[in-house]
Amino acid sequence: MIKEALTYDVAEFKEGRFQDARVTAIQEVPLTIYLNGQEIVTLLCLGKHPKYLAVGFLRSDGFITDPKQLKDTHVEEVADGLKIYVETRHDPFKHRPLARSITSGCGKGTDFERNVETIASTHVSARLTVSPQQILELTAQLHDRSTLYQATRGCHNACLATPEKILIFREDIGRHNAIDMIGGQCLLDGIPTRDKLIVTTGRIASEILLKAIRLGVPILSSGAAATRFSIDLARKTNMTLIGQVQQGRIIVYNSGGRVAGL
Repeated sequence: MIKEALTYDVAEFKEGRFQDARVTAIQEVPLTIYLNGQEIVTLLCLGKHPKYLAVGFLRSDGFITDPKQLKDTHVEEVADGLKIYVETRHDPFKHRPLARSITSGCGKGTDFERNVETIASTHVSARLTVSPQQILELTAQLHDRSTLYQATRGCHNACLATPEKILIFREDIGRHNAIDMIGGQCLLDGIPTRDKLIVTTGRIASEILLKAIRLGVPILSSGAAATRFSIDLARKTNMTLIGQVQQGRIIVYNSGGRVAGL
């Protein structure tokens, strides 16, 4: 059984002197994903919900688009982490070379340029309206659920929500992983996403926006800022993008006709 956090004795400098203290440090587990026998990527993660994370990652990278394509998944715990073997009924490598890229979150995307080219032509048309107050309330609920972050200051959090409430909450050392776990669960459990939004923590870089668009949600919101590339991509695809949500304030980078009052 993999523990999500461990406690350590440390030296803390406080009030002008060193003193003994204890801190809780978050776990960091390598999860290697194999697709039809081929190693795809190793993700550093918390080790929770590996099946949802692996399927979500493969979904966000375009290897899997339909749950009917999945034949089998098997998780194996090894001495230095986890391995998951995913088998599909289709050829996920057809017409696409396996090229990896390093994302801004230090994760590995399998083909970043291909994903951008594919998704940039997407027009997000789902109809959903959210108010600034609902965004502020959902963000507050997300923080309230983030007990592991409060204990360790070492993880990111994300949730799938309606404008009124959180439906799925996930946490991980990487903001990418938290969203991929949601994506994997929605695919495997048949949860519709066009009438939902993602609320998350951490910077909104382009790869986070790409994951949200492929997941099918029309609204992405974070307490942190968005990058220029993600803003441009949101405006090109008509994705609603909201950031810097804190203390009664939000920034709407792109409304897409889904933010009440705009």
